[in-house]
Amino acid sequence: MGIWSRKSVATLSEEAYGTSGVRFKRSLGVISLTAFGVGSTVGAGIFSMTGDVAAHQAGPAVTLSFVIASIACFFAGLCYAEFAAMVPISGSAYSYSYATMGEGIAWVIGWSLMLEWLFAASVVAISWSGYVTAALKDIGVVLPQALASSPLTLDAAGHIVRSGALVDLPAVLVILACTGLCIYGTKTSAIVNNVIVVAKVCALLAIMVVGLQHIEPAHWKPFVPTNEGSFGHFGWSGVASGAGTLFFAYIGFDGVSTLAEETKNPQRTLPAALGLTLFVCTFLYVGVSLAITGLADYRTLGVADPLYQALSASTVPLGWLKVVVGLVAIVGLVSVVLASIIGQVRIFYSMSRDGLLPASLGRINPRTNTPVLGTLVTGLVAALTAGFTPLGLLGELISIGTLLAFAVVCAGILVLRRIAPDQARPFRTPWVPFVPLAGIATCAALMYSLPNDTWIRLVVWLGVGAIVYYAYGRRHSKLRNAA
Repeated sequence: MGIWSRKSVATLSEEAYGTSGVRFKRSLGVISLTAFGVGSTVGAGIFSMTGDVAAHQAGPAVTLSFVIASIACFFAGLCYAEFAAMVPISGSAYSYSYATMGEGIAWVIGWSLMLEWLFAASVVAISWSGYVTAALKDIGVVLPQALASSPLTLDAAGHIVRSGALVDLPAVLVILACTGLCIYGTKTSAIVNNVIVVAKVCALLAIMVVGLQHIEPAHWKPFVPTNEGSFGHFGWSGVASGAGTLFFAYIGFDGVSTLAEETKNPQRTLPAALGLTLFVCTFLYVGVSLAITGLADYRTLGVADPLYQALSASTVPLGWLKVVVGLVAIVGLVSVVLASIIGQVRIFYSMSRDGLLPASLGRINPRTNTPVLGTLVTGLVAALTAGFTPLGLLGELISIGTLLAFAVVCAGILVLRRIAPDQARPFRTPWVPFVPLAGIATCAALMYSLPNDTWIRLVVWLGVGAIVYYAYGRRHSKLRNAA
């Protein structure tokens, strides 16, 4: 038994449906699961990262960056749907890779998913802090800059430098509040999330409908700004690089599968929720990005609250919509923080169940039906990261970790079709091998488009993960010890 040892699909199914120990309750249907997916997906990607990509990489063509990212997500989503229907287990890509490529690759993916979920909560909290600060300023309450932004930032060359601030306190506080709610219970979190998602989608639709009626066509000329002489700084390379960065905007899509063990009738519910989540999010992203780049010069959108900035820059008074969007962004981003914490905790749960992480991280409290320690660890690490780390650094790091996980899921479909061709598949990925290969190719291309510094940080992160695996996971692996 080595790093290539695999868990069987039968073993994963037993873990998903077994009766031993305290387990999650299956309480989520299509509507709740889709709301969770939309709630965790529609967040900082559209509320904050859109402006940064428009201002520094793609210009008005940020819309095309969203389309490209959605295509990659579509291919990966079809592969996710087959796995999720076959093995409705909370580990998502981690569990799927354990069944197809072995424990070593599963560890790499699980460690990469921590980039996705743990730091996503931090990015969204930073965005939430930006909207809160702007909204309070509009009513005459000015938060000290030293307590409302990270002490570190990225300069024009992408290097980390000091900003002069002390801590982003609002970002820290919102994560701690969401951590408390997640400890209280998934069902309660889902109810709160559903209400927030409806408000968030309605506000974004309002931006699309109202904003597109008052655009200045001159803001879209040229739609793809001329490249400034280096890869990723406008031009078509900027569109491609922007797509890689904005893949972060689709990470909540993966979150649907992390709730597989809490889903009713998962064989039908999971594929339906995955498809609906991707459709709704892509529609909103394309419409809103067109609206805000039509309302304001894209160069002015590189702020933490670009939607707010675009509405403020409109030549037509849109104060009422600005107030609505500000309030909904403040409330709506909370749902993404919730979903990010829940997603990370479920990854901890699956990895600890396999012995690769301490069992205490996945132990479920019988009263709240949640892994309390895993939730606390997630919340505290995310809060510290949000308080002291720059937004731009986190966004690209999360994207590259997510793209790696998605590519492995696509490869896993090819492997599982070969090693278990007769396995029951309630949902089958169509056009195999084209779809998995297209998913691998598009994810790899988007990873390639990201800056070299992001690759270096990924290698460092995976290096730390390798040390943890060989120091703890390899020796405590239940699959190895059972051999």
